[in-house]
Amino acid sequence: MDENKITLAGIVKSNGSTKNYKTGSWRTYKPIINHELCKRCGKCYAHCPDNAIKKVGNKFEIDYDYCKGCGICYEECPFNAIEMVLEEK
Repeated sequence: MDENKITLAGIVKSNGSTKNYKTGSWRTYKPIINHELCKRCGKCYAHCPDNAIKKVGNKFEIDYDYCKGCGICYEECPFNAIEMVLEEK
């Protein structure tokens, strides 16, 4: 079996997570950061399983090419600065 194939369940069968695979098209909901409410605690960054949140300057940004819309950042944000919105395709 080719290690770089994606299985029917959508699991990538190789090391390195999604950094080699743009998986953002799988999303149903998309997290949006409200930078006015964000206190820059970094919990969203620390808990993102796909490393899709980056610190840019003094704020956090989401790289939607890699964000699957799992909502972990939304759940972990203690300041309610992240909203999950329906993805428009």
